[in-house]
Amino acid sequence: MRRWLIYFLLPLLVGGIVRAADTADLVPLSELGKREYKGFVGGLYPDGKNQRPEGHERTGVLLATQVKALDGQGIAGEEGKIVLLSVGMSNTTQEFSAFMQMARGERQNNPKLVIVDGAQGGMSAARIADADSASGGRYWATVDDRLKAANVSRAQVQVAWIKEADAQPTAAFAKHAQVLEEELEKIVRLMHGRFPNLKIVYLSSRIYGGYAKTRLNPEPFAYESGFAVKWLIEKQINGDRDLNFDPAAGEVRAPWLSWGPYVWANGINKRGDGLVYEERDFGNDGTHPSQSGREKVARQLLDFFKTDSTARPWFVKHEAKIE
Repeated sequence: MRRWLIYFLLPLLVGGIVRAADTADLVPLSELGKREYKGFVGGLYPDGKNQRPEGHERTGVLLATQVKALDGQGIAGEEGKIVLLSVGMSNTTQEFSAFMQMARGERQNNPKLVIVDGAQGGMSAARIADADSASGGRYWATVDDRLKAANVSRAQVQVAWIKEADAQPTAAFAKHAQVLEEELEKIVRLMHGRFPNLKIVYLSSRIYGGYAKTRLNPEPFAYESGFAVKWLIEKQINGDRDLNFDPAAGEVRAPWLSWGPYVWANGINKRGDGLVYEERDFGNDGTHPSQSGREKVARQLLDFFKTDSTARPWFVKHEAKIE
């Protein structure tokens, strides 16, 4: 049996069956604003806001304009490529694969862009945060293999999307989210060292987990994982030296961090933009997305990369060529 299948089935075999969660009181972070969830303010960014602070936004836009086609050695040139890499677990690879399929049909895509799915089944945050561990070593070696299969190198990876969680969390909030935040920090710092030209990393948290039938990552853990992403990004915005991305401020230890699309919605309760998750958007375990669930995330990813001020400059063909 393949290792990824074992990782997928193990939680079903040992994690037990759970009842669908009552999520009536959960409000998307993007709609929580300055209200609090268990003592913590909402919003994707500081002060309950969903927009990047002005300085962080300005730097992100500048970095986006510096994303250029690079050759295998990382030298800019017309024959070079821009690599967008996904990093994460089973849900991530399922959703990103659907995104890649959608992106292939986009005429506006930058022809220099190469999209590589580095996400892998069973590879939760704890398993990939240390490249020297057994699981981390396998994960990052497979990422290298996939880059090679796409005829690109580590030096050409300039942008990444991370979507991670931990398997079978049990600690109360906020402890489990704080653990995930620490693991995500290790991952982005690891990536800074592994991909020398990585400039921008977008992060997303879990989709809805209220239909989960196992303990792999049900609600409210799926919802609460969004705080791990929020806190990590805020930590960088607030000037944490271990997450510094600005050479003028000292040693660079991490790429610039931002939210990608926030993909959580409270089941069939419509989010402000109309997003819902029905039971049919999930597979038999209620945790992994079905084809329709994958496409919902893929569409949000595609819309984000086509429109966000820090993504459009490198994702879309040169503005002058767009009709």
